[in-house]
Amino acid sequence: MIPRVVFDTNTIISAILFRSGRLSWLRNHWASGNCLPLVSQPTAAELVRVLAYPKFQLADGERTELLGFYLPFCEVIEKVDTCPQTCRDSHDQMFLNLAHSGKAEVLVTGDKDLLSLDHWTTFSIETPESYRLRVGEADLT
Repeated sequence: MIPRVVFDTNTIISAILFRSGRLSWLRNHWASGNCLPLVSQPTAAELVRVLAYPKFQLADGERTELLGFYLPFCEVIEKVDTCPQTCRDSHDQMFLNLAHSGKAEVLVTGDKDLLSLDHWTTFSIETPESYRLRVGEADLT
């Protein structure tokens, strides 16, 4: 069975924006159908917002192209309920809610507030590095 996965915004940005970066392997991972990324309206809006940061210096067309490396591979979860577990940082709650509502197997993040909640949810919460080792893609670039 293909794992249902929530990737936080920073993980997605690293994967789609930095083609030679440490998380660039994720693009092939989800494009090849090795996981099913989940997205909700709030998480998609956050991704669009972050791609528009001036520090990235991306034109509208470039942002659209980058979104095309991710969103077409995602399942949209329309009805998102509140996860029983709450995050200290309220801005990160949307990822817990999505993982809970979408019946994700794992939430992949580098955020310490989210990582601290592993074992308190019905889904795993792990770093991109741990996820890579677990899914057996340690040798991919």
